[in-house]
Amino acid sequence: MTASPPATRPTLYFIGVTTGRSSIMTVFPAWARALGLGDAVIRGIDFPLHADPAAYREAVAFIRADPLSLGALVTTHKIDLFHACRDLFDEIDPHAARLDEVSCLSKTGGRLVGHAKDPISAGLAFDALVPAGHFARNGAELFSIGAGGAAIALTWHAMHGRADRPARIVVSDRSPERLDEIRRLHGETGRTIPVDYVLAQGPVDNDAALRGLKPGSVVVNATGLGKDAPGSPLTDAASFPQGGMAWDLNYRGDLLFLDQARRQQAARGLTAEDGWTYFIHGWTRAIAEVFHIEIPTSGPRFDELSRIAAAAARR
Repeated sequence: MTASPPATRPTLYFIGVTTGRSSIMTVFPAWARALGLGDAVIRGIDFPLHADPAAYREAVAFIRADPLSLGALVTTHKIDLFHACRDLFDEIDPHAARLDEVSCLSKTGGRLVGHAKDPISAGLAFDALVPAGHFARNGAELFSIGAGGAAIALTWHAMHGRADRPARIVVSDRSPERLDEIRRLHGETGRTIPVDYVLAQGPVDNDAALRGLKPGSVVVNATGLGKDAPGSPLTDAASFPQGGMAWDLNYRGDLLFLDQARRQQAARGLTAEDGWTYFIHGWTRAIAEVFHIEIPTSGPRFDELSRIAAAAARR
């Protein structure tokens, strides 16, 4: 992002990798009409994975200074952007301070506020997928493939956000630094259940971790593979837990992980879910914050917004 012109209308930014491919570009105008946001628009800002910190700072400084730039939703870059720009925020919400990531930027009284909304939005989507009592009934576990911002938020919710907790959490990543970071954060926020951290240099290592899970366990693709980059964190030989759940946080892209899970649905009694519900919760929580409006997380109004989104995404 260089020499961006000032916004001429109320603008919500989407900071990601391939934002132009996201359904939000057609969904937001439909939601803006339904929510009474006037002539508000959305604009994408694309950065490569692990971009130069100066690029993040330029974007955040622009949003902070520009009157009609109201805020942003951040995907993929949540941790890197927060580390690069922490001093640019006038206020940081408790989740962002606790988890060292930011997924939403908003303004209040001219002050720039950094929020970590994923513990809320990922938690809502996770609880919609995994019924209350599932872990207690099965002694099941949670395997997060990937240790980035989404995994940090999701594992925090699994430890602290629901009464029915996994018997164990497994987190894998190819980056030792990412594993060290999530281990540190788990320690600071207080582990309520055992956690194993697995350095997975390739899909074969994730296959091995998968084999150690108990029946009924939940396996999450939190790597971005399938959307931000092609492929899957598992090989085609991977065997999902009997009676378990496979959740791909992506809803677009090649979704190879989801295809692998769906091929085993019948034989292994597996539930396979994409990231659409996560997408809805993530964006509605950010829009509510940026535009300072109330958007329910369930009920008829939420269902209406979900239907509007699905119709807009099909265009």
